[in-house]
Amino acid sequence: MKGLDPMDLRILSLLQENARFTNKEIAAHIGMTTTPVYERIKRLEENGYIRQYVALLDRAKVGLSLVAFCNVQLKEHSRPFLVQFEQEVRSLPQVIECYHIAGMFDYLLKVIAINMTAYQDFIVNKLAVLENIGNVQSSFVMTEIKHSTALPLE
Repeated sequence: MKGLDPMDLRILSLLQENARFTNKEIAAHIGMTTTPVYERIKRLEENGYIRQYVALLDRAKVGLSLVAFCNVQLKEHSRPFLVQFEQEVRSLPQVIECYHIAGMFDYLLKVIAINMTAYQDFIVNKLAVLENIGNVQSSFVMTEIKHSTALPLE
């Protein structure tokens, strides 16, 4: 990976595992002293390898039990319509991921809701009212087999 040495990759892997590791704990894991670890992490942050630190919540414990993937097809594909759709989707808190995709559909949305009633309300009152929506097809998660936020660095 461009600009990263093996120690950088180890630091990034550890931070993906637990962003609350202290510099001292990371240094102990990789066999370095604290100061060079601190300097490397600062450099990784400044160069944009580390965008932010977040807390990952347990979806079920906060009452968001329904996960749906929405395939969205637009009526019109000119740039202004694409930009408008993307801006509008960014404002919908239920959409936690959105991808512009190739194939039969234009966008793939990952949507989180409390239950099917809340999801139906989202579709009818939030998504379907957006200009230029042509077709929406939903798939619902029955069992989550794997969910990871860690990027494969090695």
